[in-house]
Amino acid sequence: QVQLVESGGGLVQTGGSLRLSCAASGRTFSAYTMGWFRQAPGKEREFVTAISWSGATQYADSVKGRFTISRDNAKNTVYLQMNSLKPEDTAVYSCAAKPWAGLSTGAEAYDYWGQGTQVTVSS
Repeated sequence: QVQLVESGGGLVQTGGSLRLSCAASGRTFSAYTMGWFRQAPGKEREFVTAISWSGATQYADSVKGRFTISRDNAKNTVYLQMNSLKPEDTAVYSCAAKPWAGLSTGAEAYDYWGQGTQVTVSS
């Protein structure tokens, strides 16, 4: 069982930056692939980025070059650095964990989810 708690959301102006954190409980955090998803009001949840246990990463085209995912296995934490934010990045951001190797963009592949943190980008 893994529990995930996100933090770091907030209100930022267009072009600004935020760093989200996702703290995980559990002894085998390093073996999990971690992902970030987001959901804007009235829209479907969408994949943002993921990082495997080995550090391999994958990004949605909409965030490539602006967002960076990283992990610190010693701290059981995954981070999402978001730069050059745009109003269309406004959403609730949730982290998720899947206990098998391999990156995945599908939410159905992830077994554990955090409660989410709101990111609002003003124009």
